[in-house]
Amino acid sequence: MGFLLVAGAIVSEVAATLALRASHGLTRLAPSLLVVAGYATAFVLLAQALKSLSVGPVYAVWSGVGTVGAFVGGVLLFGEQLRTATLVGMAMIVGGVAVMYLGGGVEH
Repeated sequence: MGFLLVAGAIVSEVAATLALRASHGLTRLAPSLLVVAGYATAFVLLAQALKSLSVGPVYAVWSGVGTVGAFVGGVLLFGEQLRTATLVGMAMIVGGVAVMYLGGGVEH
């Protein structure tokens, strides 16, 4: 169940981050409301997941997958540039998250 909560937290956080871009500095109401709701949901779900999962690996997964998800969303939704260096960076994030996950012991 903890991993489903983390997955929900990741989706909520990525949606909120993309809405933050769409809000134009929180000047558009609908995306601004999504920012607040998305981040609030992400933190509630993450807090619930941490009742049964270890904070280090979970935070690595949440932040790493969220970073990659926000980047991919920016490319798809906003036409942001995809460069070789960014692909290398994403691969490094995924590799680092995998190492932390495998070495950190997930459940406590």
